[in-house]
Amino acid sequence: RDARRSVLPPDALTGHTADDQAETVLLRLLRGTGPTGLAAMRPAQHPLLALRRAETEQLCAHLGVAPFEDPSNDDDRFVRNRVRHEVVPLLDDVAGRDVVPLLCRLAALAAEDADLVAALAAGLDPCDARALAAAPRPVASAAWRAWWCAGTGSSHPPDRAATDRVLDVAAGRATSCDVVDGWRVHRTAGRLRLERSTGG
Repeated sequence: RDARRSVLPPDALTGHTADDQAETVLLRLLRGTGPTGLAAMRPAQHPLLALRRAETEQLCAHLGVAPFEDPSNDDDRFVRNRVRHEVVPLLDDVAGRDVVPLLCRLAALAAEDADLVAALAAGLDPCDARALAAAPRPVASAAWRAWWCAGTGSSHPPDRAATDRVLDVAAGRATSCDVVDGWRVHRTAGRLRLERSTGG
């Protein structure tokens, strides 16, 4: 995946389908994700999410397009491939129906909730310790994570344990804490600041 992304421009659109979306939801469940993670991929960057993999293959055949088949897609050392070839068929069998539309619907519902929380979080100053501590936890978490990504340049926000530590600082239960990757959060005069730790 990293090799693929390294040769694509940042605004490149991908050909991920509904089947890929369902697999992503399952993979994130296995990692213990929250509602934002369950939203999985968004249509803006993945315009084929409404199509099934088989439909995409049929469309390519109709248009005379020969898609490249990545041999790594059959390598069961990768968890996604096991989810694709083992877990999804097993879920279909257990449910007695095609589970891909159900998992895609879950992603869409989670995306609606995540967007609402993000909109509420955008109106919250994450450096205001009192405001952060008083906000509903989902909103406070979203505001803090957005601040973290903007301040560190990371595209991956910290996990729940790190968020708990930061919210403890906001609530006055600690004056500072380690986050991850050599970063710390400090509280001074009711304001939070993000700094690299001495050993970072």
